[in-house]
Amino acid sequence: MASIITLPTLSDNRGSLTVIEKILPFQIKRVYYIYDTHKNILRGGHRHKEATQAIICLSGECEIFYKNNLEEKTICLTSPTECMVLQPEDWHTMKPNLDKSILLILSSHEYDASDYVYEEYK
Repeated sequence: MASIITLPTLSDNRGSLTVIEKILPFQIKRVYYIYDTHKNILRGGHRHKEATQAIICLSGECEIFYKNNLEEKTICLTSPTECMVLQPEDWHTMKPNLDKSILLILSSHEYDASDYVYEEYK
């Protein structure tokens, strides 16, 4: 089941620093980011067989819709201190709400095309 983690952040007059290490429930094996996005264009549209993912909206806003055999829900990420953890069974889409949103994705597995399942739950 998906969950939200509030990332520890240190702020002072110089700005903010957010820490990710030792926070996620998995070892990071893949890091990528999505940018040059356009409002309301869907990304994702899949789930995984094995990979767990953490999504952070570094800039802008992004709606994450997910569903599994127990629930379906939409969460809006609006702060770089919010981290959404998706389990492999969480079929999901990502929809930036603002042009130029930047999404950082951390994965428990390296890229493997055979790990993707594109069929949505009925």
